[in-house]
Amino acid sequence: MRTKPVLLVIAHGSRDPRHAATVHALVRRVRSLRPGLRVETGFLDFTIPSVHGVLESLAAEGVRDVVALPLLLTRAFHAKADIPAVLRDAPPRLRIRQAEVLGPSPLLLSALERRLHEAGLTSADRSSTGVVLASAGSSDPEAIAVITRLARQWQRTGWCGVRPAFASAALPRTEEAVRELRELGCARVAVAPYVLAPGFLPDRIARGAAEADVLAEVLGPAPEVARVLLERYDAARTPALAAVGA
Repeated sequence: MRTKPVLLVIAHGSRDPRHAATVHALVRRVRSLRPGLRVETGFLDFTIPSVHGVLESLAAEGVRDVVALPLLLTRAFHAKADIPAVLRDAPPRLRIRQAEVLGPSPLLLSALERRLHEAGLTSADRSSTGVVLASAGSSDPEAIAVITRLARQWQRTGWCGVRPAFASAALPRTEEAVRELRELGCARVAVAPYVLAPGFLPDRIARGAAEADVLAEVLGPAPEVARVLLERYDAARTPALAAVGA
């Protein structure tokens, strides 16, 4: 029987130890959902093991097939440039397919809903509550457009209003979106961080949520996020995706 490709989860990395701890918790949940699948983690910066180091180790073990999955919610610079560059520098014996980023996905909306409910909101609060969809931000217009479309889609599910916000590189900021929803007439305002792990920019989102009524946790190891990872892995295993450097 043919061996399944190793799933290599590629995270950005951070000086904040909470980031790596959350990534590892998410990877543990992925493993629990798919026993028998080998899942490794590599970081682009700040944290070890590095992506390059993991790939070298896999090649030395005799591994042949790898699915490299960017732990990113939008297809911005890291997915388009940084990660492909690292993968092109991998040992030539490895056949590597780069999976798509996690978003957009209906499962991620479900994860956002989960975090809001865990923060205390109920179904009865929906029509009177405005939500700030707070992302890290990007200078890539494609990434910003994805967040904006997601906010419009989410608003159609019955919230008083949903507004996108960005912690960097784009506007509005979280605090501005909170005020806009107040002016819209929402009885309460919740901030839903559309980020995967704690760190510098999520902390900026939290500070911007000071005037909100509810601040949800980051997506982290939510089961819906783990399921998206496995969906992207399964899709990348199909022959239609070209192998990087093959």
